[in-house]
Amino acid sequence: MRILIVEDEHKIANSIKLGLQQESHAVDVAYDGTDGFDLASTEDYDIILLDLLLPGMDGITICKKLRSNNIHTPILMLTARGQLTDKVTGLNSGADDYLTKPFAFEELLARIRALSRRPKHAIGTTLAVGDLSLDTSSFEVRRGGILIQLSSREFSLLEYLMRHPNKILTKDQIISHVWNYDADILPNTVEVYIGYLRNKLGKPTLINTVRGFGYKLAKKN
Repeated sequence: MRILIVEDEHKIANSIKLGLQQESHAVDVAYDGTDGFDLASTEDYDIILLDLLLPGMDGITICKKLRSNNIHTPILMLTARGQLTDKVTGLNSGADDYLTKPFAFEELLARIRALSRRPKHAIGTTLAVGDLSLDTSSFEVRRGGILIQLSSREFSLLEYLMRHPNKILTKDQIISHVWNYDADILPNTVEVYIGYLRNKLGKPTLINTVRGFGYKLAKKN
């Protein structure tokens, strides 16, 4: 998944970013509300982790503006405040969940999984297309029951493809979901990683090239 962190405390933001990257997520960080709103309103994210108290624009204002602009990305609000009124205010502004600092990273991961939009073919933490399965919790990928070892980037790419089966995904869409916003991506980077996946997943190939458009993961008949 591609996740945006909007948090002005650099140590907290960078710690969360590192942990999420180790969980195979692509992560962008904004350290003030204005930059956070700009990213959230112009880029495509699966989850937004949003601090309540921010310089430039506070989390409540960001929530309200995103929802009024018809942007419905799931928002997990992070704050040091723990009073019931603060939680109600955050949720009423458009946030989907609320987590009070300090929190355990394992709880953050659980909240993110709960908020993530899962397609109809997902059962629990498992995505499946034909004889190919991917577990977003254990990070295991199997085809025909055989375990396949993937790098973190290969896993993220395959997860994105499997969340959109039978749908053509452009290179730009893939890059925006699998790599960080400021990543240095070469023109053929996506092609290279698609090649890696095809080799590891074996035949018959499930990842099809749609010339002039992009790639599609589809179950073979």
